[in-house]
Amino acid sequence: MRGTGSSTAVTRNTLRQQIADALRDEVLAGRLRPGQEFTVKQIAEQYGVSATPVREALVDLSAQGLLDSDQHRGFKVHRFSVDDYRGMVEARSLIVDGIFRRVDLRGSTGVHGRALESVRRRAEEAARAARVGDLNILIGYDLRFWHELSSVVANRYISDFLHRLRVQAWVFAVPYLRSDTELRDWLWSGHEDLVDAVTSGDAEPVRAVIRAYNDHALAWADRLER
Repeated sequence: MRGTGSSTAVTRNTLRQQIADALRDEVLAGRLRPGQEFTVKQIAEQYGVSATPVREALVDLSAQGLLDSDQHRGFKVHRFSVDDYRGMVEARSLIVDGIFRRVDLRGSTGVHGRALESVRRRAEEAARAARVGDLNILIGYDLRFWHELSSVVANRYISDFLHRLRVQAWVFAVPYLRSDTELRDWLWSGHEDLVDAVTSGDAEPVRAVIRAYNDHALAWADRLER
């Protein structure tokens, strides 16, 4: 009996994660838009599952800052402001700069050379998608790229925190980018430059690429307000 209960818990937790991932993808794709409301019942019917794993998945996404919960009305996609976005950029800038000030890049490159090969493949795909303006492809590869790169040079708590910030930043940006006639001009494509800088083992070029990346993001935020 104990084994059956454990199996049920694992299945429910797996379903909970699958629903959370699916809904996160819906938000990132812009199909669930900021301010859009829905209930546990609606999502459960949409995916053909029971309410319990759906409720748990929605609570998880709320804890990640992607949804707002209302006891009487259900859930809605969180609406980030331009100031929120600037705060995300500032936070990740401070953290990433701190990482590369203290990490031994030459040692990291030597120890994690194989991991950097995987990061480079992500970089190539992300940069290619950015250059052609393929937002759907870019988001996935960009998130994987940064998550894998930060996992190489930082501990998993920092890596997971930065990943959460980047997901939130994309959630804010997607609705604006999808309607932007100058989309390709505002999609950052310096992923390969960053991997080259990390591979060189010199922290200063790395920080220079990241500064350019953050300046690009802030310039886009300024453009939104104008």
